[in-house]
Amino acid sequence: MGLTITQVDAFADKPFFGNPAAVCLLPQPRDAEWMQSVAREMNLSETAFLLKREKGFDLRWFTPTVEVELCGHATLASAHVLWEQGQLEKGEPACFYSKSGVLTARKKGAWIEMDFPATPATPESIHNQEVEAALGTNARSVGRTLFDYLVEVESEDAVQSLRPDLTKIGRLQTRGLIVTSRASRTDCDYVSRYFAPAAGVDEDPVTGSAHCCLGPFWKDRLGRDNLMGFQASARGGYVRTRCEGDRVFISGQAITVMRGELA
Repeated sequence: MGLTITQVDAFADKPFFGNPAAVCLLPQPRDAEWMQSVAREMNLSETAFLLKREKGFDLRWFTPTVEVELCGHATLASAHVLWEQGQLEKGEPACFYSKSGVLTARKKGAWIEMDFPATPATPESIHNQEVEAALGTNARSVGRTLFDYLVEVESEDAVQSLRPDLTKIGRLQTRGLIVTSRASRTDCDYVSRYFAPAAGVDEDPVTGSAHCCLGPFWKDRLGRDNLMGFQASARGGYVRTRCEGDRVFISGQAITVMRGELA
């Protein structure tokens, strides 16, 4: 009997939207080279590997090319799979031990709320011209987070119409680049897109970890909390954020679309 791999659309309430992630629950430890090979074979923006331990699960995330330190949508997908497969009771929180510390997820009706570390942006000026050249547009502000550049642009239309130079973004020496603006639509507070060619993901459909800085950024800009963001990729997805100290609670929905067996 091979290993079951479940594909979940995260930050989506119906199939073929949001961000697809593969989830593999391991019966025993496997080395990083093997996990990277499986992630490359799956060819999704992230593949998550879970290993049961006392009081939770070890969790690691791999793009097709690299292991990453924090991933929101594959964590959301992992929690969804654990509840769906009966590894956890519906009211029981999911506890994950990761390279970014202990992460937890809880069911909140149809939504899953994850407790993540905040990664606020600090103002950046040294590389602004390089960032603007990579995006092909002017920036209202540029910040640097633990992982990424965070760029605010003039409008939602500017976010959606971007045609960035991915080669230049890949040279910025960060995991990726987040672009955001206040929303003009009425169903959310802000919009964003995320590009990470250096990590093997040209444009990520919906990026949970990007909201570890988007949540605090827009809380400060708008003067209120409990916000709704929309990631304006081709697939699109909604992400709720609320901030408490140095933590950001990120919420989304998830749906299983496929199960397979690794022979």
